[in-house]
Formats: sequence, C-alpha cells, structure tokens
Amino acid sequence: MAMARRLHLGASKVHKWLSLIIGIQLLLWFASGALMSFLPIDKVRGEHLVDRDKVEAIPVGRAMVAPDRILSNANGPVESMTWRMLDGKIIAEVTTPNGLTLFDAATGEALPPIDAAQATRIAQNAWKMRSIPVRAATQVTRESPEYRAALPAWRVEFGDSDQTSVFVAAESGRITAVRTGTWRLYDFFWSLHIMDWKNHEDFNTPWLLAFAVGGLALGIAGTILLFMRWPFRTRRQAR
Repeated sequence: MAMARRLHLGASKVHKWLSLIIGIQLLLWFASGALMSFLPIDKVRGEHLVDRDKVEAIPVGRAMVAPDRILSNANGPVESMTWRMLDGKIIAEVTTPNGLTLFDAATGEALPPIDAAQATRIAQNAWKMRSIPVRAATQVTRESPEYRAALPAWRVEFGDSDQTSVFVAAESGRITAVRTGTWRLYDFFWSLHIMDWKNHEDFNTPWLLAFAVGGLALGIAGTILLFMRWPFRTRRQAR
C-alpha cells in the first residue's frame, strides 16, 4: 500500500510539472498541425498565381548555329545541353562540371547572367493575374528561411494582396520558388511545429527531441495516474 502511494505521489508530481513545462508546446504542436492541415498545399505553393511549368514552343524557321559551335565555347566537357525559349529568345542551356551556362542559339555566344529587367519579364510571363503589376525586383545573394535554392537570384515582388514574390535564378533564368503570405504563415507555424525558430528546416533539433521525450513521459505518467485512480480500484479499496 505504501509503495502504491509513493508511486501515485511521484507520478502526480511528474505529471504536474511536465504539464506546466510541455503543455504550451503541446498546444503549439496541435495548433500548428491543424493549421497546416487546413491550408491547401497548392495555395501555399502559389500555384494558383504563377504557372511555373509554362513551356514556350521554339518557333519554326529561326536561325540557329550548329551545336558543335556551342560545345566548343563551353567551359569544360558538356554533361547536358537543352534548347528552350527564354525571354523571347532561343537559348541553349549547357551544363558542365564547372556549372551551368546559357548560350544564344543564334550566335553561339555565352549570355551574361539574368539581370533585373529579364527576371521581371520572366516572372511576369508566368504570372496569372495580369492586372496586378510588379512592385520591385531585388537581388538575393544568400539563403534565408524564405529562399533556399540557386544563388544568386532575383526576388520579383508583385502588388497582390498575398504579397507574392517570384524567385528567378540568375544563372538559368528559371523560376526556382514562389512565396506568398500564405506560404509565410505556413512556414511560421512549421518553425513552431519542428522547434527550429531560426532556419525553419531542421526537425532533429535538441529542443524537439527533449520535448518529444517529455511528452512521452507526460503520457506515461498520466496513464499511471489513470490506472491508479480508476473507479473499480477505488471501490475495491473502500471494501
């Protein structure tokens, strides 16, 4: 009987203190999980605003140099070469061990990195809401919680109510990310969910592990208390 009471007292103390310490984070887990489940993932990604997969057909009859000329101008052995349209021009996208280079298909000469004006036109071409203009185009040179893709890149901001930003890689001219106010809200709750408040990407943080173990201990302590306070045990002890 004394052993049972000591176990009951110990479980009560553990459960009480864990409830105080872990309870707030449990609420954040439940709230963030519910919100992330509620938001449609297509809306989070901005697919209703930007056509990232839009493909422009290469016009027939355009003058193009022989591929050998582009290959000879490449900086290193060519791993792949893709012909496509970019900003109204036929280009060859060449990948070597040294990186990616764009070439003018009409002259065979290497093209400079994408500038702000080109990035704006590329983003506008994929933008579905034609009546809403671009507000600004700024260069991005380092990773952040909002953007972790090819660098350098251009952040093209639109004037819509969701504060959409389209990121265009300066090296390839491809749209590498779309960020909206909905995405930022989702990302904020994601950081609370995984307890990585700085980078919003590491779900193996010591904080998450500690609170997960604490939550498990909270559940075990609660189960012990539930068993010890179960009505049939109370009635049996009263007899």
